[in-house]
Amino acid sequence: MTEESTYPTIDPSDLTLSEAHRRELIVWSTACVTRLLPVFETERPGDTRLHEALEGARLFSLGELSVGPMRKLAFACHAAARDAHSPEATAVARAVGQAVAVAHMGAHSRELARYTSKALSGAELTRELIWQREHVPPSLAAYVYV
Repeated sequence: MTEESTYPTIDPSDLTLSEAHRRELIVWSTACVTRLLPVFETERPGDTRLHEALEGARLFSLGELSVGPMRKLAFACHAAARDAHSPEATAVARAVGQAVAVAHMGAHSRELARYTSKALSGAELTRELIWQREHVPPSLAAYVYV
């Protein structure tokens, strides 16, 4: 069996995805943005909104939190982005907001590379984008990177 036939194809036009796929995808998306947190924390060390959202995402991935509370956590991340001063910290907060919004709609995962590119630069950016591609679940890679 080839790798392509091992993983069923997910329709890239399906912006929502099944809840099972969103649970799998949120684990990857939050792993990606967790790696960016130091950029935000350097500027806003006392702001706990991103960590609270990531904890909510962990609970969602386990089936212990529903979409409604996850949306509120994502909105809190975007509020944190508005409170940030540097474009890099703002981008990290928006990336976390997109990552946790995967609970609501899988297509939010497609924004991670864009916000990572706003948060980092040079070799650090290149390493991070490679890490993201190497760790995306194989069954969802074609969906995320349409």
